[in-house]
Amino acid sequence: MKLVRTIEEVRAACRAARSRDRQLGLVPTMGALHDGHLSLVRAARAKSDVVAASIFVNPTQFGPSEDFAKYPRSLEDDCALLEQEGVELVFAPSVEEMYPKGNVTWVLVDGLSDRLCGRSRPGHFRGVTTVVSKLFHIVEPDLAFFGQKDAAQVAIIRRMVRDLNLPVAIEVCPIVRETDGLALSSRNAYLNPEDRKSALVLYRSLARVQKLFDGGEHDSGTLMAAASREFASEARVQLDYFEIVDPDTLEPEPAIPKPALVAVAAFVGKTRLIDNILLGG
Repeated sequence: MKLVRTIEEVRAACRAARSRDRQLGLVPTMGALHDGHLSLVRAARAKSDVVAASIFVNPTQFGPSEDFAKYPRSLEDDCALLEQEGVELVFAPSVEEMYPKGNVTWVLVDGLSDRLCGRSRPGHFRGVTTVVSKLFHIVEPDLAFFGQKDAAQVAIIRRMVRDLNLPVAIEVCPIVRETDGLALSSRNAYLNPEDRKSALVLYRSLARVQKLFDGGEHDSGTLMAAASREFASEARVQLDYFEIVDPDTLEPEPAIPKPALVAVAAFVGKTRLIDNILLGG
């Protein structure tokens, strides 16, 4: 496995990797890798001839009072995991490499970027789409792999790829969960034992909605009210949003005659977590 730090190096390595008509798969990450990330790597390994991963804690998707400074960073351990999974190339640039001094250019998917987490975290998705578009232009992958846990991000990146005619296929992989249902997240490391127990309300609320939907209840208001009752029992958890939306446009779905995304975000103590399920898919 090769670790590279500069755009010039990674471009040269990717061009060499794509020689002889080999397909290149990219797994973009912010590091602090867990089994959810590794499931993306395994999917990339299965569908690509060569797998590259990026490790970059992107400052432009963090708000002023968010956790950029303390976000877990473990490059050496991450590289060891990626090497075990057969990744050929890791791109781990500095902030200065990705955002040259005087950078004033941004990529924004208008409308979608203000929904779900974009409403709660102004500018977040502008940072995501800007850095992902940079990675796509630098690495030029044939396929890029993302997790369903970041469903809003997936919808926005798909729209960006379509609107900008980028020659990359977006592959979405299922959420990986602990045995008790908690979705894997690098931010789970922030949770103390009490918070960890309380965090299960996110999945419990989604499971409650799934059960009601499977029983024939398709009214979004009724389903969201049931989810709210689950959160009412957890004093340590502050609900940010619980919404039922179109998975492509992220617009609210008052009823569910077609596939719908049920998305939740909440603060467990000081830690913000997200989760989701798809209904009717």
